[in-house]
Amino acid sequence: MSWLGRMFGSERRLALALAAWHAGDYGFALDLWAPLAHRGHARAQSNMGAAFLEGRGVERDPAKAADWLRRAAEQGDVGGQRNLALCYYEGWGVPQDHAEAARWYEKAAVQGDADAQDMLSWMKLLGGGCPQDYEGARLWAEKAAAQGRAGAMARLGDLYHNALGVARDPTKAAEWWQRAAELGHPEAQAMLGAAYLAGKGVPQDRARALQWLERAEAAGAGELAAGFLARARGRA
Repeated sequence: MSWLGRMFGSERRLALALAAWHAGDYGFALDLWAPLAHRGHARAQSNMGAAFLEGRGVERDPAKAADWLRRAAEQGDVGGQRNLALCYYEGWGVPQDHAEAARWYEKAAVQGDADAQDMLSWMKLLGGGCPQDYEGARLWAEKAAAQGRAGAMARLGDLYHNALGVARDPTKAAEWWQRAAELGHPEAQAMLGAAYLAGKGVPQDRARALQWLERAEAAGAGELAAGFLARARGRA
C-alpha cells in the first residue's frame, strides 16, 4: 500500500482527490484515484474514466475512458452510467450506438441524475436510439426541470406549444419558456419574446417581446429570433 493509502481511508482520499481536481492538480487527483479504481472502487473508476475522456492529467484516450466508465457503470455508479452513455452517443472509445446510449442514460436517469434525465427526454422526443415517446419526453423533462435544467424547461414549453403528447396550452408553454429564459436559455428567450409579441399565453407586450428577443439574439439564437425581431421593431 502507498503512503497515501496508509494515511487516508477511501472516502477521505476521494474527497482530497476531488478537491485537487477542482484546483487543477490533476496528477495528484489521479494518484489518489488510481489505486482505488484498480481495487474496484466504482466512484474512483468513474473519475478515472472522466480523466481519460477529458484528457486531464493524462493523454486523452476514449477507449481507456470507456473501459473505466463501464466498470463503474456496471456497479451502478451514476456518473459512470451517464458518461458511458455519452461515449456511446458520440462514438468515443466504443462504436456509436444511440440505443445503447439511451439504455445507459435511462439507468442514470432512474437514479436521479438531472443531466441524464434531460438527455433521455430529448432522445425520446426525437425518437433517437429509442421509440419516439412524447409522454416519456415530458415526464423526464419535468424531473430534470425540477432540478433546474433550463433545457428541459424550454423543451416543456415546446411540448405545450406544439401539443406533443399534451393538450395545446399557450399559458403553460409561456410559463416554462419564462423559467428557462430567466436561466439564460437562448431559444426559450426567443420563444418567450415571440409569445409576448403575439399575446399567446401572456399579455401582448411589444416592449417585453423586444427585450427577450434582443437577449436571445445576443445569446446566440439570432436565427430563431430574427423574424420576430423585425416585427417587434416595426420592420415587418
